[in-house]
Amino acid sequence: MNKIALVTGGARGLGEQIVRSFLDKGFKVVINFYKSEKKAKKLSDEFGKNVLIVQADISKNKDIKNMMIKINDYFNDYPSILINNALAEYVFNGDLRTHAEDISWKEISNQLDVTLKGSIEVLQALIPSMKKRKFGRVINVGTNLTLNPVVPYHDYIIAKSALLGMTRSFAKDLGPLNITVNMVSGGLLKVTDASAGTPEEVFDSIATMTPLQKVTTVKDFADAVTFFALDDARAITGQNLVVDGGLTFN
Repeated sequence: MNKIALVTGGARGLGEQIVRSFLDKGFKVVINFYKSEKKAKKLSDEFGKNVLIVQADISKNKDIKNMMIKINDYFNDYPSILINNALAEYVFNGDLRTHAEDISWKEISNQLDVTLKGSIEVLQALIPSMKKRKFGRVINVGTNLTLNPVVPYHDYIIAKSALLGMTRSFAKDLGPLNITVNMVSGGLLKVTDASAGTPEEVFDSIATMTPLQKVTTVKDFADAVTFFALDDARAITGQNLVVDGGLTFN
């Protein structure tokens, strides 16, 4: 285990907190970003040589290949831990969502291109090095909406559901190589870029519905993500851990 983690979409929001949680636990981190260059550079300035920032659109295979070259040039190795967090641009507004009778395949495929295709192709770029060292940890970021679509963001939920299918299918195939594949799924998090405009009364309402009587924070969620990279989780694969304060039972 080389303790290098690659976080896609790691420059802002939940991705940034996942990066911070891994750094706090002594990992080196590759921060992949698409447009958030300023935020990525800010993290790099804060954490120095333990962080490498790489711009890449993971829906494009050529960008993935270039990213791997830059990673190997910097660390003289490839990540043994992959966190598939990147998401195509999306507005979480229930009033603006496209309904089932109107949603286009283009809207759905735009989400699939990053969430599923991108995640698979980044992982495939890392499998040879994981296979060589006989160690790999893959953590996919999901959503509790696949279990209870209270707000049916159809394209987003379909893409995350496909990622859950990949989690289970790849876990079976890669297990003999000592590569585990798991998913961590959250609900409304306090606070990300996506939830920054959420009224406080909505947070309060959700809190009352959870056994813990609070809304899950980005740090709560990110710390659960890092668990799957630790040796403590060595016998866990193909699982979907829901981190939402008990709002959804899985």
